[in-house]
Amino acid sequence: MAEKTHCESCDRNFPSPDALAMHNSAKHPISQVEKTSHKKTLFIVIIIAVLLIAGGFLFFQNKSVSGNTINNPEIQKITLSMNGNYNPNTITVKAGVPVEITLDNTIKGCYRNFNIPSLGVSQSSLNPSDIIKFTPTEKGTFNFRCSMGMGTGTIIVD
Repeated sequence: MAEKTHCESCDRNFPSPDALAMHNSAKHPISQVEKTSHKKTLFIVIIIAVLLIAGGFLFFQNKSVSGNTINNPEIQKITLSMNGNYNPNTITVKAGVPVEITLDNTIKGCYRNFNIPSLGVSQSSLNPSDIIKFTPTEKGTFNFRCSMGMGTGTIIVD
């Protein structure tokens, strides 16, 4: 069998296999077969990466949706607004059931610092997405107020 003396990459002939080897090492360090192999490997790696990213996105997206308790009847949700004072300024809730109070965007200033001293509630709500959460454990009528006492109201726990 005759030894190879032709470069297929640049279509040139060489006087000996050694000359071809020197040419290839200088001009074409990666053969066509190796290039094709590298391209296939790169393609497979890219496909795997895309599948992993897509799978991770779907996993975490579904996780957050399924973990969300939007319509939980076990949570008492109240939204307060401002009309010279907290509105409504009398709230009735059930003891032992979690309460979530949202202060809408009409509430400004110190009114965003919500306190029910007798129940140990003192939380700030910088914007309407901040929720004031607590669970009243004792029945009775309690006063709520802002941090300066300008806004007031009553919470009745049955």
